[in-house]
Amino acid sequence: MHIAVLMGGWSAEREVSLMSGNGVADALEARGHRVSRVELTRQVAVTLAELKPDVVFNALHGTPGEDGTVQGMLDLMGVPYTHSGLVTSVIAIDKQLTKQALVPHGVPMPGGRMVKSPELFERDPLPRPYVLKPVNEGSSVGVAIVTAEGNYGNPIAAEAKGPWQEFDELLAEPFIRGRELTTAVLGDQALGVTELKPKSGFYDYDSKYTDGLTEHVFPAQIADEVTEACKRIALDAHRLLGCKGASRSDFRWDDSQGIEGLFLLEVNTQPGMTPLSLVPEQARHLGISYGELVQRIVDEALGAAA
Repeated sequence: MHIAVLMGGWSAEREVSLMSGNGVADALEARGHRVSRVELTRQVAVTLAELKPDVVFNALHGTPGEDGTVQGMLDLMGVPYTHSGLVTSVIAIDKQLTKQALVPHGVPMPGGRMVKSPELFERDPLPRPYVLKPVNEGSSVGVAIVTAEGNYGNPIAAEAKGPWQEFDELLAEPFIRGRELTTAVLGDQALGVTELKPKSGFYDYDSKYTDGLTEHVFPAQIADEVTEACKRIALDAHRLLGCKGASRSDFRWDDSQGIEGLFLLEVNTQPGMTPLSLVPEQARHLGISYGELVQRIVDEALGAAA
């Protein structure tokens, strides 16, 4: 097949997308496909129209490749593509919309509310500790944990470095103490649960993409009921949102609260495919090679199109 691998773009996750895209392209070439590596530009529709690929592997992360914009363009062009479609992408990229879609179906997610950044300089939106995050960024971009003893000020100082300087509006959520867990879904199967143990701080952008800064424990050394709950919730979220291909659900678990302390934070519809990424790692532990993983995602996209 002729497969165009779409990567890059201009989101905060551009470099991650390039690593994902080149890894995918190498794997597809090794399996005998003809691959065109396409960096996202404003003229990408013209480029794809000239290439006439059989399918597009969407290796973009963040906006506009993961929020429905590129999906809508490809739908109009009639070109099959991997991962989730337009409506799913619009909902899942937005953490608040994701809650509105999943919580009524019994999926446990943290409470919280949207807050205008200038409000933070007047008062706390929630009791400390709490988390502030952009509503539609991935890879923990722009996440801040505000604690009673933190150095942001009380209230937060306008000159303190943080996401309030970059984003007009932020999602404020209660901080869930405990452990970081993640579960990948491939097709219609939850693969397992990985515990992420950052060497310092929390699981931020640097911890995710710098080798050696985070220990990945698979399978997570947790109670069977928590493992099964993670897999069930991840699969439910994948199905309820209408995800396709691979997705990854991220959790926080307050292990002092038992199963009641487990909360889904977000669902990633286009999870990373870098050497440190969690979906390829979980697949590999189950005997699915990186090349086979990529091929399965392509095959599902073509099956959906058919």
